[in-house]
Formats: sequence, structure tokens, C-alpha cells
Amino acid sequence: MKKILFLLAFVCFMILLYSCQSSAGFRVVSPDEALEVSVSKDSSGLYVYSFAAQGEELIASSRIGFEGKHQGMIPGADWSVSSSVSNCDGVWKPVWGKRREVKDQYNELILSFKAPDGQQGINQIQVVFRVYNDGAAFRYMIPQEAGQSEEVVSECTQYNFAGDYTAWFYNGEFHNLGPDKLSEVEGERQPVMTIQAGEHQFMALHEADLKTGEPLLLSSLKGEQTFNVASKPAQLEPGYVSAWRVVLHGKTPGEMVDSHLLELLNPEPAGDFSWVKPGVAVWDWRINGAITDDGFTYTMTYPSWVRMVDFASEQGFKYLVLDANWYGPEFDDESDPLSGGKVNDVKRILEYGKEKGVGIWLYLNDVGGRQYPIEETLKQYSEWGAAGVKYGFMNGSPEEKNVWTQQITRLCAKNKLLVDFHDGPVHPYGQMRTWPNAITREYCQAQLDAHRVFEPKTFVTAVFVNMLAGPLDMNNGMFDLRQGNTTRVDENKPVPSTVVSEAARTLITFSGVTIIPDIPEMYRKYPELLAFLSAQQMPWVESKTLMGKIGEYIVMMRETETEYLVAAVTNEEARTLSIPLDFLPEGFYTIQLMLDGEDAHYLTNRETYQVKTQEVKSGDSIQVKLAPGGGACMRIKK
Repeated sequence: MKKILFLLAFVCFMILLYSCQSSAGFRVVSPDEALEVSVSKDSSGLYVYSFAAQGEELIASSRIGFEGKHQGMIPGADWSVSSSVSNCDGVWKPVWGKRREVKDQYNELILSFKAPDGQQGINQIQVVFRVYNDGAAFRYMIPQEAGQSEEVVSECTQYNFAGDYTAWFYNGEFHNLGPDKLSEVEGERQPVMTIQAGEHQFMALHEADLKTGEPLLLSSLKGEQTFNVASKPAQLEPGYVSAWRVVLHGKTPGEMVDSHLLELLNPEPAGDFSWVKPGVAVWDWRINGAITDDGFTYTMTYPSWVRMVDFASEQGFKYLVLDANWYGPEFDDESDPLSGGKVNDVKRILEYGKEKGVGIWLYLNDVGGRQYPIEETLKQYSEWGAAGVKYGFMNGSPEEKNVWTQQITRLCAKNKLLVDFHDGPVHPYGQMRTWPNAITREYCQAQLDAHRVFEPKTFVTAVFVNMLAGPLDMNNGMFDLRQGNTTRVDENKPVPSTVVSEAARTLITFSGVTIIPDIPEMYRKYPELLAFLSAQQMPWVESKTLMGKIGEYIVMMRETETEYLVAAVTNEEARTLSIPLDFLPEGFYTIQLMLDGEDAHYLTNRETYQVKTQEVKSGDSIQVKLAPGGGACMRIKK
């Protein structure tokens, strides 16, 4: 037996060795051998890489490296190179995430470049390649003994796509850009960039573990299929480590949605984060101005907060989020986040929440965050008993915002506070692994935010683009869908959705805190859908995108300790889906189905819904009809 194990180990080593170097250059494959990265020299002697999936080249020869102000290309054509290989076959058990256990499996190739003797500036650089079963990544590292610093003209990383594929892009707090043919794109675009290269070939470009420098920015010229990294570090210096340049891959777009690759490329957490508890939160911003049938008017004040805490406690929701202006006008320099406004009532609701088992989040605007000592503010919030901080309207360049975001995240962790960044935040890049308290951020167009309508097509696009970057705070779950404007203070436009779709979106959106926007009375009008919200008991045991097409529809399954939850959402088009139940263990089950009403429509009849039960077994498929802009929800008890 020992001889057999030895032979197997030797064969694996030889395969890995072969994956490292050939006469044509270097090659590294994924553990399942479906993905491949090759590195070689181009006709000018400079190093290029390519990426292939299932034997099909998707990214053709593309430059790597930097252009220095004095040195030219780093690494240059005359630099020597050596290589080493390794692999990893581990398991990451996140504090919270898409699943309880995440396979951490990859093959790694490190290319170490060295400049000719006597060259000034940077004389060594390493490029580290990792290939996983769901994508590939590479980063640049400057050894400590690599000479002197060098000013950077540009990062030369390219993505020279092998075809004129179709792409979608992140677009701030607006509907996503795309679908665009690559050759039609001109100028700069922000990641995530999601690409369809074929019926069963999907990719996405992003970055992971951004330590310093500008967040990733991509650029392209019209008529070309090559995208360049437009962001760069100010200089290369000994000890510099770049972000990972990441290419996610899936045979379906849902496989990329389910990936935790970005998180795996970030370091393990330092310290104990067992205090981090994901869950559903109610919120005082969108309830402001709502009037109940018995005449109570919700406001952002203590009596309304008490009602919200009571409701959260009753439903098993973990949090109440107090939004802007509780310590005074949020953009006023003199609004003190420790003593202004309704601070005494805030302390009262913190105590009441503690009695009821509901944590309270406190909003902090960037003005208050910078005008007053941030260390003292966050320390005091923790001592008051706050559960988290929602940080809004951060100012500065993207690079400055990243530094400030990192500092606030660290300080929140130090004080055992969760944190949610809003209003144009730096994109997520997998930091929820290192900092599990970085539980969500508004890297999307949130519903009713910025006084813009959130269209059904936006949701079913953003989940395949923005959500690949990490957890999103999208504020779905509005149940007040009566015809005409509402009485809400900040935004009274009607939400173009159905009540079933609103419930479904809360499950589909990946977030460590699902912040729902409506009042208790509206949720209680739809008891089965409210129970669906309450059943979302995180952390998830497993998540799987069952079906989906970018910009059209998505079907998501998330598993809790006691049941399987399934949600489907469509764009403005009605459709019937046959949803596979192959995620179920062998056996027979009763499904509770919450469906759009027969005449439901996201513009004209938003509140109608129906509830059914159906007997199924593992391996069956279930037919669901989605209204225009509608959805479906399912509960399957274990």
C-alpha cells in the first residue's frame, strides 16, 4: 500500500512539474485540468500570458509587467527567469459566506525575473500565477533585496481577448453598462467586467487583496478586443505587492456567482471573529413617512425605533439600522457623532435592543468621521453597545478611499463592530475573508436610492456583475407596492416590482446583512412571504445558482440548518422556468410555493400573489410562472 501511495505522489509531482515548464515557456493548469495559463515570450522578447478553458483559448497572448520611467519594461527582454511550482489542497471555513466550507485548491507557478548585473532601480520581480477550478489569478511581487525604487509610467497588464465577445460592466449607482461587443467599448470602465465568450464560456475580470495603490480600472480602444489595466502604483519599491489580477471562469454565469475565489486570494483573518453574526436587519430610512391603517406615522425617532425592534425580535431578525441625521444634519461640520442630535434616544434604543436581542447599527457620515477623531468615535459606539456602523459618502480619490476604508474596517474590528460602506464605496475585493466584519457594501444601484427607479432588468444584471465582487447592500424587500406614490419622505416613487419578486431578491442578493426597507405592518400583510424572510437564518450551509441568464433571470438556492430556500426573479419579461431540484438529498419533500398572482405585473398589479404546496422528490423539476418583473419563492423543510 505504501508503494502505491508513493507512486501516486510521484506521478502527481511529475504532472505538476510538467505543468511548470516546456520548451515553449511555462504552463500551469487547474487541479481539474480544465483551465490553463501559459507564459512565453512574444516576438519582441517580452513576456506574455494566455488563458484557456476546456482547450479553447479565451485570452490570447497578453503583456505582463510594468513600464518604469527610467528602466523601461520590468521585466525586460534581457532579464533571466527561474521558476518554482507548488499546489494547495485545503479548506476554508468562513465565519459566514456562501457555504460552510470552501475548497481552497490551486496549482501555483512563481516566475522569478532578474535584471542583468549592474542595472539600476528595480532589478528583481516575481510574478505569481495561481489556477483554480473556477478561475486564474496573478500578482506582482518585488523582493526586499530588489534594488532601489522606480517611478511607474504604467502597469502593462493586458487582457487580449481571443474573440469579439459580449461584456457587461459595473456602472456605479446606475444600471450596468452593456451588453456591449468588446470592439465597441472605448475609454475607461470599472470592474467587475463580466464576459460571455460562448454558450458555455463565461469570464469576469476583477482584482483581489488590494493592499496599496489605485483600485483596478480598465481601458480599451474602440475597434479592439484588448483591455488594459489603466490603474497603477505610483512607484515600485522593494517589498511591493500588487493586487491579484483575477479572471473568474464558469461554464454558466451562475458558477461565477457561486465562487469564493476572490476571498481565497485574501489572507486568513488575524484574530477571533466569532462575534460576527450575519442576518436580516430592519431599517429606519425608508420607513420615514409611512402611515399605518390605525394612523401611526413612522419617523426616524424613538417611538418608531421601538416598534421596529419589537418586530425584529418577533421575527428573529438580528438588527435595526439607524440611518442619517440621528446626531444632527449629516453634512454639517458641527454635527457631533458622539453628542449631537438624538444621542440620548439612541442610547435608550441601544439598551432596549439589548433587552430584546436586537443589535443596533449607527450611521456615520464621512464629514463626522473626519471632523471628529474616528478612533474615539468608534470606540464610544462599541462601549454604548452598537452592533455595527453604516459609513456614508466617503470623499477622496479612489486610492485615498481605499486607505480610509481599510482603516475604518480595522478600527471597527478592533471594537467588534460590523461595517457597511455606502454611497460610492471602493469595490469589494475579497476582504471579507481577512475582515469578516466587512459584511456588506453598496457596490450597486440600491433600490430607491439617489431618487432613481430600480428596474427589474437592473437586478438580474447586477447579480451577475456587481455581486461577483462581494456582498451587496441593495435594500430589496419593499412590500408597500400599492398603486401610486407612497407617503415616504426620502423617496415616494412606487417600486416597479412584484411583492413576490421583492421577497425573492432578498435571498438572491449575497450579503452578510440583508437590510429590508419596509414597516412591520406591510410585511404582516403577506404572512407567507414574511415567513420566507424570517427563514433566512445565516450563515448559509450551502448556496447554488440553479439557473440564470445575464439581464434576464436568475434562480438561487440557499440552505440553512433546517430547510432549503429557493428564489427566482425575472426581468420585465414574463417567463416559465423548469427549476431542477437535484440539490436535494434522496427522498420525498413538500414544497411551499409563493408565486405571482395570475394577473401580476411589476407596473400595474404588484401586490397579488398565491401560495401552493406540492409533493416532490430529489431529481424532480418544478415549473414556475414568473409575471413581468416578478418572482417566485420556495421553502423546503429538511
